[in-house]
Amino acid sequence: MSKEELIKELSDAIISCKKDNVLAAVEKAKDAGMEPAEIIEKGLAAGMNEVGVLFERGKLFLPHVMMAADAMAEGVKLLEKDLGAGATEKKKAVIVNGTVEGDVHDIGKSIVSTMLQSAGFEVHDIGRDMPTKSFIDKIKEVDAVVVGLSALMTTTMQGQKEVIEALKEEGLRDKVKVMVGGAPVTQAWADKIGADIYAENASEAVKQVKEILSV
Repeated sequence: MSKEELIKELSDAIISCKKDNVLAAVEKAKDAGMEPAEIIEKGLAAGMNEVGVLFERGKLFLPHVMMAADAMAEGVKLLEKDLGAGATEKKKAVIVNGTVEGDVHDIGKSIVSTMLQSAGFEVHDIGRDMPTKSFIDKIKEVDAVVVGLSALMTTTMQGQKEVIEALKEEGLRDKVKVMVGGAPVTQAWADKIGADIYAENASEAVKQVKEILSV
């Protein structure tokens, strides 16, 4: 099979929401010599993005999305040993990532966490619907240098601004780079609230974090 066909099979396996399909596709891609990061980014994450689109359009429902996310997590686990060689010896930096309070969307944020991990970062994904205090407490606990704030609704975007204000109050703003993202979020909004990074998708998030930390 060509690399394009393998990538399509990985993506289709995620869209099928079937764990067995995903694991089989990952094994096949590994055997063909594909790089773990490429399997995740071009195959699994691309499929997960498509699942998100289908969910937004009402073609897939929440149980499908959860099954696809679970299948992707299992697929990534298969690759962790291979990723680990370079990634686990020296973690690049510590990142806290989560979805802000009032917002229960999880998919995009989870893909970003997975992609950052596969790039060698130590990622603490605190989940969704997280109050500002949870972000601050976790940043202090793990000594994070980047915080990712996801908001998928215009009504919850304000939560991103609140975390930035709290970082200032706690005297942490100079030590922590702030990354914002989510469907309604724009570069203009990021500039307005004083965020350091705006990422439109998971690949962009990894690229921007690497650039801003010079790693």
